[in-house]
Amino acid sequence: MPAGDPFYITTPIFYVNDVPHIGHAYTEVAADVLARWHRQAGDDTWLLTGTDEHGQKILRTAVANDTTPKEWADKLVADAWIPLLETVGIANDDFIRTTDARHENGVLVFLNKLYDDGFIYSGEYEGYYCVGCEEYKQLDDLLETPDGDFAGQLVCKIHGRPIEVLQETNYFFRMSQFEQKLLDLYESQPDFIQPESVRNEIIQFVKQGLQDLSISRSSFDWGIQIPWDERHVLYVWFDALLNYATAAGYGSDAAQFARRWPAVHIVGKDIARFHAVIWPAMLMAAGLPVPRRVFGHGWLLVGGEKMSKSKLTGIAPHQITDTFGSDAFRYYFMRAISFGQDGSFSWEDLSARYQAELANGFGNLASRVTAMIGRYFDGVLPGPSEYTDADLAIQRTVATAAEDADVAIERFAIHESIAAIWTIVDDLNGYITTQEPWVLAKDDAKRERLATVLYTAAEGLRALAVLLSPVVPLATAKLWTALGQEAALGDQRIRSAGEWGVLRPGTAITKLEALFPRIETTEDAGAA
Repeated sequence: MPAGDPFYITTPIFYVNDVPHIGHAYTEVAADVLARWHRQAGDDTWLLTGTDEHGQKILRTAVANDTTPKEWADKLVADAWIPLLETVGIANDDFIRTTDARHENGVLVFLNKLYDDGFIYSGEYEGYYCVGCEEYKQLDDLLETPDGDFAGQLVCKIHGRPIEVLQETNYFFRMSQFEQKLLDLYESQPDFIQPESVRNEIIQFVKQGLQDLSISRSSFDWGIQIPWDERHVLYVWFDALLNYATAAGYGSDAAQFARRWPAVHIVGKDIARFHAVIWPAMLMAAGLPVPRRVFGHGWLLVGGEKMSKSKLTGIAPHQITDTFGSDAFRYYFMRAISFGQDGSFSWEDLSARYQAELANGFGNLASRVTAMIGRYFDGVLPGPSEYTDADLAIQRTVATAAEDADVAIERFAIHESIAAIWTIVDDLNGYITTQEPWVLAKDDAKRERLATVLYTAAEGLRALAVLLSPVVPLATAKLWTALGQEAALGDQRIRSAGEWGVLRPGTAITKLEALFPRIETTEDAGAA
């Protein structure tokens, strides 16, 4: 992607029926890493996140807590969802709430257009409804439980709770008209839905035939009123999906919308169907471009089950960051899990990777190099002399890593990108071990060689600071300062990070304290 191109990326907007767990934070961090990378590449980047505040689930939660839905949403947003962004270091450009006037106004513009153009009609509907998913379910989405609290009842496969049978006079969106157009879209743009497993599932779903979508509810009143029939409120998913457009200016700022849209959507695989079927059909009906891509990542598993508050497997992000810090949180979940696949979380794996990869691998490397420049050259970066094959090998590693990391990011393979960058960490550690600068320092005749080795190591660290800044922004900012760089790290073009010779000899280098301090035991971490 050439520098300067628009890159509008979104997370799902999350239900405010409860506080966030690390599954929500995982999605936020993934989108943030991609946004930071593109922002640092000079692309016209915009990261949107937010909260979904309408619907029956929120209404019931508020009533159960003896408050109004709006008061409940306000409290959860202020006390839990906005703080989450700081907890895991999210640099979002916008935060939208579906109770925002800009959103509700844009939704009304969209609804009226579809109604005027004949894509919405009134009809009867009866079906199985999961309040947890806020979705009508097909029989193959349900299970009949043989025992337990819900024995003999149909339950949602995702939430494990009984569904309800609803019968209403609703308004419908003529989604069935877009079945072939959607299949044509999937064929003409093979990367529209990723990864491949999610793409195949969506295609099979659409090939089975699309029904028109019920888009209103009359059994409760917490939602956006249908403009031509105030007895109905808009179906929460139809409302929520429009946030991606209303936040970008749809219905309020045509110039901004033209600049930002279309977007890339990062979502959990369980809601990919809404984003890859219903959402593009809605946009087609309105005559708007479909999203650039829908990426449905895997689930975080704890004890073999999807992260869930209702099943008591939820872990609050601060339980990790209070002990390990936000950088370690970001690094671990982006490196340890293949983005797009399910991944299991364990305190033991987190602690082991923190110690081996962050503390001993990257952090110790940075501390050693800056300390040796301080010890052997009074804290002034020496200039290199003639490069040997070992030095040139490091230069090739840096150049290749930068290129491979960017290619991986374009495929949203965040884990592969970090693995490519980490070859610099591994090769530099090996380089220092074999070159033995502490031995070279004992021989004045090898002063030039010592200078070359330490310059090479420092340049490698410079590339690491740039390339890793989207993943571990706090640690890389400290490293950047220790390397004596006055220009902002965020202004360093990430796609040029592999170019050699950026650090100027004579720059003042300061000793770096441990970027990732030692954490004594896993038991202490798990109890945080």
